[in-house]
Amino acid sequence: MKIYRLLSWNVNGIRAIERKEALKWVDTQQVDLLALQEIKAKPEQMPENLFEKKFKHLYINSGTVAGRHGVATFCDLDPVFVGKGEHIDTLKEGRINELHFQTAGKEIAFFNVYFPNGQMSEERLQYKLSFYERFMAYCSELTKEGKSIIVCGDFNIAHRPIDLKRPKANENTSGFLPIERAILDRCVEDGYIDTFRFIHGDVEHQYTWWSYKFNARKTNAGWRIDYFFVSNDLKEQIEDAEILSEIVGSDHCPVALQIEL
Repeated sequence: MKIYRLLSWNVNGIRAIERKEALKWVDTQQVDLLALQEIKAKPEQMPENLFEKKFKHLYINSGTVAGRHGVATFCDLDPVFVGKGEHIDTLKEGRINELHFQTAGKEIAFFNVYFPNGQMSEERLQYKLSFYERFMAYCSELTKEGKSIIVCGDFNIAHRPIDLKRPKANENTSGFLPIERAILDRCVEDGYIDTFRFIHGDVEHQYTWWSYKFNARKTNAGWRIDYFFVSNDLKEQIEDAEILSEIVGSDHCPVALQIEL
């Protein structure tokens, strides 16, 4: 068994991040897997000098919408399966990297996901809800097959009032609607573990996204919408979970999971 360190970050544009040299911190960290969301780039547009570290593998899912969405996963683990979740991401927006790893006789299904935002329109909210339904049904199939699950990324949902600065003012805002929060309630009921809360309990004022408006980051008026969830069978292997709020360059900050596999 080995302790792996996994990191996830919505970079809000990988080329903008490269111009800011905002991924150089990777060279100062132990990182076995780095999952990025909202890269907004095709494979041929990916910058080459994001950091000095050389990962064994890079998997990119850019989707079909130019300049929007997209996920990328750098990893040193060798997957036995690689997919893009197009049965879930039916609009092919480039929202999923699915990698399966074989460790100690158990298969881990890892997902790097940029879940849809529902704020643009009722149609987009409905797509977000249906996306979650398809995703959760698929994870249920995998667990029935005996696979363990790790999901990270931008979930675009703050789960509980403790997970955003102004819950009362956002009760009718997509990202904190009761129907959206109920999705994460179901995840927990189904045995999935919010690793940050598992480690840190109900610690307050811990956020991962801040609007660019109103000096939100300076005043810490944020939302916690970036997560690592794992299936219950991995509970005893969770070593640590972190929010790396000191790292800047995007309107999100990275989140990390240390897990023994």
